[in-house]
Amino acid sequence: MINKKFIQQLKKEYDSHESERRQIISLSNVVLHDSKRVIFSLHRWDTKKAASSLIEIEKILSNLEKKFGYTRLAQEGSYKAGVEEYVEAKMLYKIVSGEKIDIIKGIIINAESYLGGICDLTGELVRQAINQASTGKPEQAARIKKIINDIMAELVEFDMTGYLRTKYDQAKGNLRKIEQINYEINLRK
Repeated sequence: MINKKFIQQLKKEYDSHESERRQIISLSNVVLHDSKRVIFSLHRWDTKKAASSLIEIEKILSNLEKKFGYTRLAQEGSYKAGVEEYVEAKMLYKIVSGEKIDIIKGIIINAESYLGGICDLTGELVRQAINQASTGKPEQAARIKKIINDIMAELVEFDMTGYLRTKYDQAKGNLRKIEQINYEINLRK
């Protein structure tokens, strides 16, 4: 009553999908962890190391796209998490390098990954402000406050729901933190 060829075909497709999944998860974890290392490097002002790591991450992402295609990659949560962390690291690198927050060329990134990464970026900017202020550069807190204000002015235009709403609410919390930090710095002047 069972078509054995049909079942064998299902098994072959399932095994192929699972093999792809394991490869995507493995490389996505590398992207995620290396992106965290980029952020850590940027907090130590090691932009050379960060730039080098970003190039390697971009090679991995590009190779994943070539091998599996964006549609297949977008099905995996680990890929989405890795790309979101990469966006956060790349945007922090752009800011530290004096560049604008802008599209990342050469890699397909969906709006959700951009928005999640940019929301998370605000937390790293707060950390930057604290690090700068604690090393005798309190004026940097005001500069970073303006960047976060600019980010939030744009993000408020989105009607984020679900997962992104949580990210947005965290970004709003980061705005409050930087406002408090800036306030306390100004009181001490």
